[in-house]
Amino acid sequence: MKLKTDQLVLSGVFLVVIGVLSGIPAAEGQTTVGGHVGFVLPLVTHAAGQTTNIADNFSIGFPLGVTFKGKGRMAYDLELVPGVQGTPRLTTFTVHPGLVWDAGHSFGVGMRAAFDINSQQWGFTPLVNHSWPINDTFFKAFFVEAVLPVRFNRPTNTPATTPVTFGMHFGLGF
Repeated sequence: MKLKTDQLVLSGVFLVVIGVLSGIPAAEGQTTVGGHVGFVLPLVTHAAGQTTNIADNFSIGFPLGVTFKGKGRMAYDLELVPGVQGTPRLTTFTVHPGLVWDAGHSFGVGMRAAFDINSQQWGFTPLVNHSWPINDTFFKAFFVEAVLPVRFNRPTNTPATTPVTFGMHFGLGF
């Protein structure tokens, strides 16, 4: 599969940003920088009056996020999600900025905007996550996140589908 020019440019920009941010030390009592890696599985999707599940059309995404957290409970999290779909064979790339609030007891709730690159889809993604600490490693936590992506789709010369999906995101935070 051939990557599109926009995807290559965004990937290059992201790598430069990560490189710059990795050299910035975190200051006590100020904004800290962290992130996460993982995979997301869209389990059930309802679109255009039909419901499908992961067995009908397998797809997987590989979120990579950078998180900026200040003194309070709110964090800004920029997630970039390359994805692969089985039928029809398709690669996707979603820019997914959002806000996540620490709800206490290792739970977080949040909302992300969603911009699907090289697609007519855009939307939002509510989320709820739970994390478990990992000690003495580079990674600080394991997490599981329930996501409910809602996309608005306005294809040319066909009716809108407006897909709504329930998915699970598994990952490691650092």
